[in-house]
Amino acid sequence: MQSSQSKQWDIFCKVIDNHGDLGVCWRLARQLAALGERVRLWIDDAAALGWMAPEARTGRDGVEVIDWLDAASLRAAVAGPAPDVLVEAFGCDPAPELIARFAEGPGLAWINLEYLSAEPYVERLHGLPSPVFKWPGSGLTKHFFYPGFTPATGGLLREPDLMERRTAFDRAQWLAARQIPWREGERLVSLFCYEPAALANLLERLAASGQPTRLLVTAGRAAQAVRAQQGSAPVPDDRGALSISYLPYLTQPDFDHLLWSCDLNFVRGEDSLVRALWAGAPLVWQIYPQDDDAHHEKLNAWLDWIGAPPSLRLFHHAWNGFGNAPLPEPEMQGPWLQTALQARARLLAQDDLVTQLREFVTQKS
Repeated sequence: MQSSQSKQWDIFCKVIDNHGDLGVCWRLARQLAALGERVRLWIDDAAALGWMAPEARTGRDGVEVIDWLDAASLRAAVAGPAPDVLVEAFGCDPAPELIARFAEGPGLAWINLEYLSAEPYVERLHGLPSPVFKWPGSGLTKHFFYPGFTPATGGLLREPDLMERRTAFDRAQWLAARQIPWREGERLVSLFCYEPAALANLLERLAASGQPTRLLVTAGRAAQAVRAQQGSAPVPDDRGALSISYLPYLTQPDFDHLLWSCDLNFVRGEDSLVRALWAGAPLVWQIYPQDDDAHHEKLNAWLDWIGAPPSLRLFHHAWNGFGNAPLPEPEMQGPWLQTALQARARLLAQDDLVTQLREFVTQKS
């Protein structure tokens, strides 16, 4: 239910990676709406919401999804009430007409929601103003809002009931409902990745292991990469101690359930990294590669923050193509598990991103 104090939030998202930027913006929009805020999510390509969040079609979640490229929608928004809060996700530059309309209204806050990083600059830049000197927003001030892993940052997206749902989750029931042929004693590993060069090494290690493992491969690039290694194998595929199940595209709740079900999670990008942290299981992160190798520093900063033991750090370096060392043996208990649980505990002691974002907007009002 919307209160009389609710604000109109306009969130802008240009889709570069359907799973990442859109995933973050949809979670943000839904969480704001659940707290009584009025939310419009402007997207230039909403196709992935069809499988990621099919409820977006109905509008019952309180989020109005608008095609950024639709001229009629743009004219209607300009003619209607100005938003109170403008959230520019990942520096995506909203349409000039919408910035001009925002400038005509209350203009409580213009937020540049930045990319996630554990690097030290995040704490220095979080919350800083950026005056706008030209174009429709001239005279206004943007503020940088950095998600992050420490109390000096904007925190991470986390629904208020997330840990309660995590605790109540029934792995066997979910696997049976998804028709995943899991057997007691079989380790479960999820794979959501790009095309890591070390993938063949991982498959070989799991296949040669003394313990049965079922690899749950997400749809899209991960499935294509595994099939390229396996050839035109039927689904599921069996190879030594390794069994492979290829999954359909999953909704956001079911992606969480996948992570909660597994003993080890391979994730990529930003949104899935955060969800894997909340899962509390050992995880391996494939960071988005950059031409100038800036991702090396970004990954090492995160490994420092998480307190990665040597074996986990070596595995991350090999998985992300730093050097030519082979993958160490993946661990699903012991130090890797303790590291994940300790990291989650530290994060749970901090305010989540939406709580901090609403407080920030209130302070700027």
